[in-house]
Amino acid sequence: MRNKLASPYAPPVIIAASIVLISCLPLTNFQVRMATLLFIFSTVVLGKNLLMGYAGQISLGHGAFFGLGAYTVAIGAARYGLSPWLLTAMSLPAAGVIAWIIGRPILKLRGYHLAMATLAFGSIFAMVLTNAVHITGGPDGMALDMAAVRLFGMTPRWSWYWICGGVLVLAMYLLASLLDSPTGREMRAIHDSEIAAGVLGIDVAQAKLRAFVISAVFTTLAGCCFVMFDRYITPQSAGILRSIEFVTMTVVGGLGSAIGSIIGAAIFVVLPQFLTVFHEYEQAILGLILVIIMVLLPKGIAPSLAGWLRSRRASSC
Repeated sequence: MRNKLASPYAPPVIIAASIVLISCLPLTNFQVRMATLLFIFSTVVLGKNLLMGYAGQISLGHGAFFGLGAYTVAIGAARYGLSPWLLTAMSLPAAGVIAWIIGRPILKLRGYHLAMATLAFGSIFAMVLTNAVHITGGPDGMALDMAAVRLFGMTPRWSWYWICGGVLVLAMYLLASLLDSPTGREMRAIHDSEIAAGVLGIDVAQAKLRAFVISAVFTTLAGCCFVMFDRYITPQSAGILRSIEFVTMTVVGGLGSAIGSIIGAAIFVVLPQFLTVFHEYEQAILGLILVIIMVLLPKGIAPSLAGWLRSRRASSC
């Protein structure tokens, strides 16, 4: 019997909706920037959803993988003159190897022990970025000159809009394909019950490790896109607060939902722009809105609304 959580990842519907969104959303330069950041962070949250929504693992260290991709491109391009595209291709397998190495021991932990272990990894990485001034630029960060990049003659902002939009669509397709594969079915079984999955002969630890590695690669790819689009990176962009943001985006949007991943990312990208009129109360109001969302929609926005629509449809029949 097909797991009900797999339906939000149906490739034709999601990819068609993504193409429409990517083609029609932005009009101004500001909207282009907001949409591009939305695509980047949605890619991260898709990977986080695989880890949290299916493997049931909480990681507070994914900001480190975001920073790994960003700083690999920034350092290699700015200090050694290497191609950012080559550096991106190199950073993805590197992230996979690092995730595999640290994932093997820490994924044996559960609950808050696992959260603290990943938090420690993220903290150490952020400290290295801040203190290695001669390599990373320290707290001031690093700049990257990508202004000359054009795609089919478009301006750099529009070029990165299409590149990051394409990366998001590709990530959605790959995740949909993964969840329809034997590996994906193992992860869905783990989501329902780890004990039952183990009884059926599924290597639960190995499946969790695969989810962690894939999630880390998605996050690293998004970090590469972020620094090439924004052309600047600081340790703050790869710190603990960034990791917590990724987790919050995933939970608020809804675990096990691709559309929820985009909604969760959109709240953190778009909503703060509307709250700037409140000045010093901006963060407090944003926090209050998030609390209200989680109280009224405890399963996340997308799953809660989908459940409400199903109940309405059933009651009307």
